[in-house]
Order: sequence, then structure tokens, then C-alpha cells
Amino acid sequence: MYKDERPRIGFLGIMQELYDDMLPGITERQEMYAQQVINRLGDIANFYFPGAAKNRNDIERIVKEFNDKDLDGIMIVMLTYGPATNLVNALRSNRLPIMLANIQPESTVTDDWDMGDLTYNQGVHGAQDTSNTIMRMGITCPIITEDWHSEEYKEFVNDWAKAVKTIKALRNMKIAQFGRMHGMYDIMGDDAAFTRKIGPQINQEYIGQVYRYMEEATDEEIDKVIEENKKNFYIDPKLSDESHRYAARLQMGFKKLLEDKGYAGFSAHFDVFKGDGRFKQIHMMAASNLMAEGYGYAAEGDVVTASLVAAGHVLIGNAHFTEMYAMDFKRNSILMSHMGEGNWKIARKDRPIKLVDRELGIGKLENPPTVVFMAQPGIATLASLVSIEGEKYRLVVSRGEILDTEEVKNIEMPYFHFKPENGVRACLNGWLKNGGTHHQCLTLGDTTMRWKLLCELLDIEYVEV
Repeated sequence: MYKDERPRIGFLGIMQELYDDMLPGITERQEMYAQQVINRLGDIANFYFPGAAKNRNDIERIVKEFNDKDLDGIMIVMLTYGPATNLVNALRSNRLPIMLANIQPESTVTDDWDMGDLTYNQGVHGAQDTSNTIMRMGITCPIITEDWHSEEYKEFVNDWAKAVKTIKALRNMKIAQFGRMHGMYDIMGDDAAFTRKIGPQINQEYIGQVYRYMEEATDEEIDKVIEENKKNFYIDPKLSDESHRYAARLQMGFKKLLEDKGYAGFSAHFDVFKGDGRFKQIHMMAASNLMAEGYGYAAEGDVVTASLVAAGHVLIGNAHFTEMYAMDFKRNSILMSHMGEGNWKIARKDRPIKLVDRELGIGKLENPPTVVFMAQPGIATLASLVSIEGEKYRLVVSRGEILDTEEVKNIEMPYFHFKPENGVRACLNGWLKNGGTHHQCLTLGDTTMRWKLLCELLDIEYVEV
């Protein structure tokens, strides 16, 4: 399960020694500037700044220290010009994502500047030397040129910091797979290539293990789940206590397995429950509540989308699993839903979230208690990770709006209308031509920059449709 911890970023501030004789006190001055930049960004990440790096030994020592601390990434800032050859060996040994912030202390040149002011603010040609070196070494490095006082700069660093934290999470991630739906092509891929390129380790698990963990769940643990449900949901009067408690026990079975084995998410195909022969329900309530706790999830054995949802929790927060159910040409939108799983943390705030006794033929077991809600109206972003071939992947992304629509009384699963920014026709033509899959991860707000930065760092294709 994802824990919301702030990114840990190394601040590599580069200058060179020759300026100390020319401008006594310049090192202290530029280090004070670096600390001002860090203070400006202090609410988005924890920064580590061991002081100015003025020569090759300084740079190699500091970059090694950042790697030894296992930080999430390194932000490079030119405190003055510094020759980029000093950086080569450090970058050769570095394993952390980097970015280059092309900034300077003052945002404008005034008519009273002297040689000192020119030296204090000469980082741009150091950035050019450094970025040329990074490019020639073939290293991925997001770059921003901006006034460091601006909101645009802060927002970019925040997006990048979340992206590098997500990279680390993906590399440490394990996803459990309980069966896979037969014949569903767009969820298929090369698990070994996926681990090499994206990061998560995919493990096949037996659904019988969930059953054994269910048997270990105590009455107190079941009571706690039900009390939480009563706080969070309107409980359908038709939902029997027996059915509710069974769903809670099933949820505890999954959660105990995920916790004990260190999984960040899972995907369970509905047929494995009937096939095992010991289960009374499928896992609708468990999937919804566990997504709300920060676990990745996707249906039908789709571990790629489960990994994407798990990444979305880290990159943005409150990621939601969904799919395109039907087109609505009158609203110029797409009805989004799935069989009954959804992260209710994205639910609209002015309507109750319901836990209903729901008839569902899929799975061929007893009625699974299902969480029903509509998503919060406003800007949202839809993403699909496409396995193309080997280590070639593409992220297909659509920015749009969740519409403020009335409830549909006969839809007993999470649902909402998503209106793509460019309209349903253009969006879906682009989606289909680029191989966008039928399972997706949705996040509230315009989160395209974070997805784009993540793709740049993973070296995979990013396509907006």
C-alpha cells in the first residue's frame, strides 16, 4: 500500500573555485541563494544540500552521498558557471533520476549591475555546458528555464519530484495476479520485459491463499471493516448482515495477503472464485475499499493497469480504475464504469456513497455487496499503458471533464460521464489508432504533466489524444 511521504531530493549546486579570489564571499552568498530556492520549495519535498560543489571531487562526493542515501532524485542548479567535465564521472556512476533547473538569483538585469552581479547570475552558460554533456552521455534529464520565484517553477519541480518518487516506487513494486480472463488481448504482454522497462514484479498467486487468510480474520477485524463502511457509505437496508460480514472477511483476506507479501496492488479475475469452489462472493467491495486505502487494482488479471493505478497513487493520489462503457454523442462524452470496482475517494461530495446488495450474474456466486458512486465533477485525466512489443510501451492520455449529471437509478456500480477536451469522436479515434486499452486509470485534475514527465524518465512514448 502506498504511504503518502514527501519526495527526497538532492540539491546539487555547482560553481567553481576561481571566483573565490575574484569575489570573496561568493560561495557563502550563492549557498544562501540555494537555501532560498530550497525554502521556496520546502513544502513539496525534503531537500538535501551539503553545500556548493566547486570542483570534480566535490561533485563526485555529493552525488555519491545522494545515491548512498537512496534519494528519489537530484536537482542540478548552476550557482555560477562550472565546467561540465567535472560532472561526467559523477553522472557515469549515478543511478538516480536527474533534472536541470536553469535559474538564477535575480529575475531581471538592472542598469546598476556590476561584474559581481554578472558573476552571481551567470548560471545560464553553465547550464548550457552541463546540458550538452548530459545530452552527449545519453542521459534523460527534464529541464526547466524559469524565474525561481514563480508558481510555474514550483509546480514543475513538484511534478518532477512526484515523478521520480513514482519511478522508485515502480522499481520496488510487486503486483499479485489471481488468474486472467481468457482471450482478452490488450491486457497481455511480456512480464519480464515489463519488469525490465517499467519496474513492477508480477507474481502469480493462488486465490486459495486469500481463503486461508479469510479464515484467520477475527470478528474484531470484521467489525472494524463494517464500522468503517457505516462511516463512509449509506448502507442499503436490503444488504443482509451475513452478506456484509462475508464481504468484509473477503476484504481482510486480500488485505492480509497484500500486507504479508508486500504487494502494492493486485488483479483478480472473477472466474477464479467460482473455480476454487469455496467462495460465496466475488471481490467488489474489497477492490473498492483497498483502492481507497492506496492499493493498485485492475480487473480480470490486468496487471499492467493495476501497476498503473498503483503508480497513480504515488504520482498524483487517489487513482481510480475504470473503463469506457458507452459513447454519448449528445453529451459528447463517454460513460465510464466497470463491473463494480472503483476508488470511492474520487466520489462527488454532494451525494452519498452507497453500499448496495447487488444482483450480478458475472462470477455466478451470491450477490456481491458493491460500492456505488458518481465521480466529482471537474477536470480529470484518463491514462492507459499500452504493451506494444518487448520493451516498447506507450502511455495514451486524454484530458477532459467529468460532467455534472443526474443519477441513473439502474446503474449499480461506480459511473460518470467523461467529456474529452477534444470531443468524443477525436479522442476515441486517437485512442483506437494508438492502441489505447479498454482498462484505464483516472485521476482528478489536469495531471498530464506528471504523466508526461514519468514517461520521459521511463523512456516510453507519451501520446495525448
